[in-house]
Amino acid sequence: MDLIYIDPPFDSKADYRTKIELPDDKLEQKPTVIEQFAYKDTWKNGTASYLEMMVPRLILMRELLSEKGSIYVHIDWHVGHYLKLIMDEIFGKDNFVNEIIWFYPDSPGRSNAYFPKKHDIILFYSKSKKYVFNADLIRVEILEKSKTRYKTPRKLGGREYVGGESAEIGKIPEDVWQIPVVKGNSRETVKYITQKPVLLLERVINASSNSGDVVADFFCGSGTTGAVAEKLGRKWIMSDLGKPATMITRKRLIDQESEPFLYQSIGDYQKEQYEQSEFKTIRDLAEVVMNLYGAIPFRDDKNTYTNLGYIKDSKTLVYVDSPSKMTGYNTLIKAQKLRNTYKGGWKKVVVLGWNFVRNIGSIIANLNDSTLEVLVIPPDLLEQLKTKTKAKKLIENGNLRFSSLQYLRIKKPILENYNDDLEKLTVGLSNYVLLSPDALPLKDKDKEKLQKYIANDPLSLIEYWSIDPDYDGKVFRSKWQDYRQNKDNDNDEFRVVEKAVLNVPKLNHKRKICVKAVDIFGFESATTYSFN
Repeated sequence: MDLIYIDPPFDSKADYRTKIELPDDKLEQKPTVIEQFAYKDTWKNGTASYLEMMVPRLILMRELLSEKGSIYVHIDWHVGHYLKLIMDEIFGKDNFVNEIIWFYPDSPGRSNAYFPKKHDIILFYSKSKKYVFNADLIRVEILEKSKTRYKTPRKLGGREYVGGESAEIGKIPEDVWQIPVVKGNSRETVKYITQKPVLLLERVINASSNSGDVVADFFCGSGTTGAVAEKLGRKWIMSDLGKPATMITRKRLIDQESEPFLYQSIGDYQKEQYEQSEFKTIRDLAEVVMNLYGAIPFRDDKNTYTNLGYIKDSKTLVYVDSPSKMTGYNTLIKAQKLRNTYKGGWKKVVVLGWNFVRNIGSIIANLNDSTLEVLVIPPDLLEQLKTKTKAKKLIENGNLRFSSLQYLRIKKPILENYNDDLEKLTVGLSNYVLLSPDALPLKDKDKEKLQKYIANDPLSLIEYWSIDPDYDGKVFRSKWQDYRQNKDNDNDEFRVVEKAVLNVPKLNHKRKICVKAVDIFGFESATTYSFN
């Protein structure tokens, strides 16, 4: 990597709630479980734990930088001075280049108790003395008074300087940058609370990278870094743990007609939470989950619990998957075999999973097994099971609910001949089944609102959907997409279109399509269809 810009949390103790607009209402979503865990872990011991979070990340970022690379760390008064000391240690005091002040005079900031806060800090370090700095790409025009006139004009930064009483020149910006913040009525706003202005990132990327270089942002938020890097001819890598951030970033890149990019969702796995809990083994955890579900755990020959249990009266076998796994096809096949063979066989098997592959809905549909049930373990359960004492109380209360999976259904796709080279493909949405509201980070009143949409207008809960008309079973390549706020396909900003018609090249093999959807909470589902 040749340039890293990061805008990490500012130690402000914010919980980053997200407002979700529905056709006739609004919901307030609390941070997802993985976000809550990350934020809570980051702030649990105040500034000390915040710095503990940042140090290993900064060390890794230094390793990722090329020898000509630089890093810009955007921060504010909360921890800027502490991070300066840490970065001196990690990157070396000799590689400190600038402390840049981003001054935003137009933002609110009134106080009678102190001087209003009107700036952020950006710490600029290089990997070595070979770092890139393109002075000519960041010159700004200013008006400057001068008493000197030149008979022969000379060039400065591509413009002619003629001197005089008010001469226009281009010069390199100083280390105080006066750039307006992104307001709600701005043309570039994407309605993300910590969105940074395009002009800010243009200056950083132009100054410290060249065309074709790789620019990275590991706290990408609204995606300004990648969006600007794309426009300036740089390659980019972005990541964020927040579902709203990844949704906004993807739509933003599509809006500006970016070159094809790879999007990967790692999943809301609870591996870190499990490792910090008091449970020594997965089997110990499975025993508690089993009890919470109302099943009796089995013991093996060594008298230790397995991840299997049963409900005696209904002859139901219960299988608990690991929190560090993505439950998918292989797990369900294994559960079916256990149902048929374990200790004489059972009438039904229930699989309890933490995290699921995106196409789990179509996997279940294709298995077409009425005696197989797949349920979601509550995503905040590991937080509730932080200690064995908490686990015991939770079991005694016995009011935990396991939810059904979210999944997407489509109408039977239609494939027709268009001409000698093309076929016309019609794909329509049929239904969307969301996770139970009880499994979502919402207040009770918002859960009630959501339940009405689930019952009456489920397709309005889809934020984005896309089609790969020639799916290879491995990499999803979107050839068509629609999303809320996109007015190219219709004028309804709160709904996606429910039918897509696209002309696709004829194939010399059987066509398989994949349809992927993301709901308003960031959960992804996918389904496939193969033509005979």
